[in-house]
Amino acid sequence: MIRETNYQDVFIPEEFDEEQLMIKQTCADFLRSEVHPNLDRIDRQEEGLMVDLMDKAGELGLLGVSIPEEYGGFGKNFNTSMLVADAVGPGHSFAVALSAHTGIGTLPILYYGNDAQKEKYIPKLSSGAWKAAYCLTEPNAGSDANSGTTAAKLNEAGTHYLINGQKMWITNGGFADVFIVFAKIEDDKNLTAFIIERDFGGITMNPEEEKLGIKGSSTRQIFFNDCPVPVENMLSERGNGFKIAVNILNIGRIKLGASAIGSARAVIDQAVNYANERVQFGLQISKFGAIRYKLAEMVVRNYAVESAAYRAGQNIDDAYDALVAGGMEMGQAKLKATEQFAIECAILKVWGSEMLDYVVDEGVQIYGGMGYSADAPMERAYRDSRINRIFEGTNEVNRLLIVDMLLKRAMKGELDLMGPAQAVAGELMAIPDFAEEDDAPFAYEKKTLSNLKKAGLLVAGAAVQKLMMTLSKEQEILMNVADMIGYVYLAESTLLRVEKLYHERGEEAVSAQLDIARVYLHTAVDQVYFGGKEALNSFAEGDELKMMMVGLRRFTKTAPYNIKEARQRIAKRLIDTNRYDF
Repeated sequence: MIRETNYQDVFIPEEFDEEQLMIKQTCADFLRSEVHPNLDRIDRQEEGLMVDLMDKAGELGLLGVSIPEEYGGFGKNFNTSMLVADAVGPGHSFAVALSAHTGIGTLPILYYGNDAQKEKYIPKLSSGAWKAAYCLTEPNAGSDANSGTTAAKLNEAGTHYLINGQKMWITNGGFADVFIVFAKIEDDKNLTAFIIERDFGGITMNPEEEKLGIKGSSTRQIFFNDCPVPVENMLSERGNGFKIAVNILNIGRIKLGASAIGSARAVIDQAVNYANERVQFGLQISKFGAIRYKLAEMVVRNYAVESAAYRAGQNIDDAYDALVAGGMEMGQAKLKATEQFAIECAILKVWGSEMLDYVVDEGVQIYGGMGYSADAPMERAYRDSRINRIFEGTNEVNRLLIVDMLLKRAMKGELDLMGPAQAVAGELMAIPDFAEEDDAPFAYEKKTLSNLKKAGLLVAGAAVQKLMMTLSKEQEILMNVADMIGYVYLAESTLLRVEKLYHERGEEAVSAQLDIARVYLHTAVDQVYFGGKEALNSFAEGDELKMMMVGLRRFTKTAPYNIKEARQRIAKRLIDTNRYDF
């Protein structure tokens, strides 16, 4: 929001190397041979089937891609694990089971465990010999996770903590061997994390939950009744559980965004295949403008999320490498690197899940009546998508976090937010710049993007100055500002990716990608204006409101652009290749 990024400084998915692409292909082959033929059996939760699939995935190494080699993994970087989440995304309930195991089930031990804990658990989790689950949510502690009441009390001998409480919505709960459980010791303000094995005893479960979607994912309520946990199975330090939960959720959020990319790509393939086959009024429905609009918009939104996801993934890898070079321990560096990009993680969770919901909804519409039938693929895709706006913190909570984290960093002096915001406010009093247009490649798009950043700074800065200490209670305004920030981030990421491709391949080779970037940029302009207008009307009035609205309109002004024809060209490329090929 406060500075320009050079296209040479971002990673784009076209840069994955041969080994990474082979890992991606292995995931795709596994879904094709083991998962997709068995989707109905998986949804019926056929006894032992999911465990068998996880075992087979473990044999292929898919559970240990980012686990260090010393613990039996491949030792690949964070962006490679993002690629796996993308590739496994179309796996429906299997993708949920794998992601829960490799992410929130395994990473707390890898990043926070001591040497003995890592040596005992990580090799078995990496191979799939043991399956993992994560127990944070309680009936009265969802988004407010730290309010959980599950209790841990040290026994008289001082050898074990006795865990008592109830956890719910536990993914993999029905078959997990190891649970990461959060509980409070005595009157502690914050949670403490424990590693609990199923065989410790004192663990009972409710039957599997009946759910709207992801029906094949094991989801249980779990009860701990004087469950004895050896003191050496405390994870990290006493009272550090909430910090563990927050940091691990950052990783889960960006991985969810990556998973949504793969899921959406599969739905787009199915939708264009059907549109090319379905004939109405004597024509394939892919020839109709209304259908082409849907297909193009599905592509544009997915491409934008994909551009942002792998940009952020590489940012995390680069930050990790720098921290390790500076002497920081591996686990701590992983967490610190992810924490530095926690805002991007939240953005990708929100925009990824909402992109996928849009894609599956339009997929149903393209299929028409067949889209509503369980005999066609869209029905399952539609139902399975819906959970993603709730998983890893609801989208409302994540929108609030985007702004909250940004303002906290500004208050800590980690970034100068108010200086640029005040400069933008001062610009409103100056004579508009009527300099001649720069005809260099991407000059107009960069100018437009720069103005969108100014619009975001204008509204955010004015909200901080006007509302000050009460801003944290103005959730609608915070969500308006979060939308402005998110659309700018995705528009910039898309533009940088296409600019990099342009310089590598030439304009003609990336004409479709240029259309995508420009369509998304113009969408972002409209969304930034809408969010800014709603926010300003919520806290400003009189001459102040008039002046800021003049500024908002100035910063969201664009030249005429035939967005319909651009979408037509995107759709034609998709229809001609009969698959997502961007």
